[in-house]
Amino acid sequence: MVLCRMVAYHAGMVRAFVAIELSEEIKEGLRDAQVHLGDCNARLKMVDPTLAHITLKFLGEVEPERIEQVEEALRGVRGAPFTLTVGGVEGSNRRRPRVVWCTVADGGETARLAAAVEKALEPLGFEREKRQFTPHITLARVREFDPSLLEVIEDLATAKPGACEVRAIILKKSTLTRTGPIYETLMEVSLGEK
Repeated sequence: MVLCRMVAYHAGMVRAFVAIELSEEIKEGLRDAQVHLGDCNARLKMVDPTLAHITLKFLGEVEPERIEQVEEALRGVRGAPFTLTVGGVEGSNRRRPRVVWCTVADGGETARLAAAVEKALEPLGFEREKRQFTPHITLARVREFDPSLLEVIEDLATAKPGACEVRAIILKKSTLTRTGPIYETLMEVSLGEK
């Protein structure tokens, strides 16, 4: 079943991405991990946990008239619902991380789903990602590094913020503002439907 909520587009480009939504349990676990990250002396820009998601494909700026083509392509993405577990906290670099994130364990299902999204959107001119897809959930960006961050990351390495069942992929619009991004769901495609 495809759930679709059409949005009135205004003049200009639509900044869009395809994602997996996360459960409230996971978002609460992310919030707890961020509290511990605040114990270090590094200057961090925390990601609002209420906006946390797993990006399958960032589309960038898309012409409003092409959004319908994207929606039609995403309707063809197939996959079965699966469970993902959000695991420990890691840094993008072991010595001097620029980003702090949570790992995701799901038996490779998120990567398979991301590959299906890539395949569906490539004929529309969206280039395939050159880097290997590794599912993660960003907690914070490091504005100013301090070695105490590494200790806190190590303490959080075995954290388990939660698990959820993935039943859909979401096409989202992102509007950047001074206070952070505002996300709007453009379309939801349920998994497991033919």
